[in-house]
Amino acid sequence: MRLTRRAMWKGGMALCGGALLKGRPAGAKTPDCAGNSLHSVQTGFECLRADRYEILRGRKVGLVANPTSVGRNLHHIADIMHADAGFDLHAIFGPEHGFRGSAPAGQSEAPTRDPHTGVMVYDIYNIAGARLDSILRASGIDLMVFDIQDVGSRFYTYISTLYDTICACARLGIDYVVLDRPNPVSGQRVEGPVLDPHFASFVGRQAIPIRHGMTVCEIAGLFNECFVPSVAGRSVHLRYVAMKGWRRDLFFDQTDLPWIPPSPNMPTLQTAIAYSGTCLFEGTNMSVGRGTAMPFLYLGTPDLDAAAWRDRLEAANLPGVAFRDVAFSPSAFVDKGKMDHGVQIVITDRDSFESVRTGVTLISTLRGLLPALPWGGNSRTFDLLAGTDTLRHQLDQGIGPDAIVQSWQDGLARFGTLRGKYLLYG
Repeated sequence: MRLTRRAMWKGGMALCGGALLKGRPAGAKTPDCAGNSLHSVQTGFECLRADRYEILRGRKVGLVANPTSVGRNLHHIADIMHADAGFDLHAIFGPEHGFRGSAPAGQSEAPTRDPHTGVMVYDIYNIAGARLDSILRASGIDLMVFDIQDVGSRFYTYISTLYDTICACARLGIDYVVLDRPNPVSGQRVEGPVLDPHFASFVGRQAIPIRHGMTVCEIAGLFNECFVPSVAGRSVHLRYVAMKGWRRDLFFDQTDLPWIPPSPNMPTLQTAIAYSGTCLFEGTNMSVGRGTAMPFLYLGTPDLDAAAWRDRLEAANLPGVAFRDVAFSPSAFVDKGKMDHGVQIVITDRDSFESVRTGVTLISTLRGLLPALPWGGNSRTFDLLAGTDTLRHQLDQGIGPDAIVQSWQDGLARFGTLRGKYLLYG
C-alpha cells in the first residue's frame, strides 16, 4: 500500500494534534539564558508521545536511532519507549558511529543486546540490499521507526541509512514511520552540484545536491516517491510524524531544543553550518581538524604558507565568513601528531554564508601554494563527496569559483522544482 504525499502529510500533522509542550503551545517564543527569543519546537517524537504512540500499538517496532534520539528531558527515546507500555520495542538498528555513539567515523558498534532496554541492537552501517533485507527479516519487526538528527548535508550518512532502510522495508512489506527533527542549518538554502547517479555511494545515494535544505521527513517523502520504486519495485507504506513550531528560516539555536552532537566530530552548530563545504576536504590529503577542538573549522597541512592562504581567501570577499591563519596538531586521523598550518573558518553571518561556494574557494585558492591541488590518492573520495568528477576537473583546470557555482544552477533549479513538492513547513 502506498500513501499519497497529501495523505502522509495529513497523517503526520494529525499526530501532532494540539498537544502542549511543557505548558506552552509549540511555536511559542521563550527566552534563552541571554534573553534572546527562542521558538518552542515539538519534535516528531514528542508529537508521537503526546499521541500515546497510537500508530505503534500492536506492532513489533524496529528503531533506527543514535545518541541524538532524545526526548526533551535528554533521555534516549529507546529508554522512554521501552518504559512505556502498549507496544513492543522489538529491535534497534545502529547507523554510523553506532546506536550509543561509541564508534569513530567510518565505523559502527558490533551487534549486541542493549543493557538499558534488553533489546537486540543490530549494526546496519553501510549495509544495503539483500544483506540488509536479511537483517530486518531476522529481527522480526513489522514496523520501522527512524529518529535521528541530520545536519542537512547529502554526504552525512544518516540519510543514506534512511534511504537504505526505506528500500529494504519496501521490499519486505514493513511499514515505515519517520519522526521529524529540525534541519539545524535552516531549511532554505540549497547548494552544490546535484549528484550524478554514476557517483552514487553511501555518501550520496540519489540525485540531490550537497546542501539539500530539507528535514528527514521531507527527504524521506522525496526518496520514497522518486527513487525507491526503481530500486525496491514499489514505495514503502510511509507515515510522517511532523514537528510543531518549526519554520524553514530557523537555525537550531533559535529553537528551544537541546543540541546533541550528531557525531563525535560535529560538536557545535557552527561546525554543521560549515560542514557542507569543508567536508569536501575529506577527499584531499589535508586535515579537516579531526582530533582538534575545531573539526571542519580548521583546515591545513604541513609546509603550507597559512598567511598567504588567508590573504587569498580574504581577497575572494566571500559572504558571511572570515579566516584566521592557524597552526594545529591533530591528535587523530589525518596528520596525527604533526604540526599543520592552515586557516580557521569563522562564520560571521550565517544567513549570507554559502558553505559549498566557500569550500570550493578554499580549494581553488590553494593553487600555487602547494605543488598541486591536494587530491593525493583521494580523488575518487572527493568525486563521491561532490557527487560528480566535474568539480574536480574544473578545479584542476583553474576554473574560478563563480563559474563553477554558476554551472550548478540548472541542476539546482530542477531539483528545486522537485523538492518543492515535498516541503512540509513554511
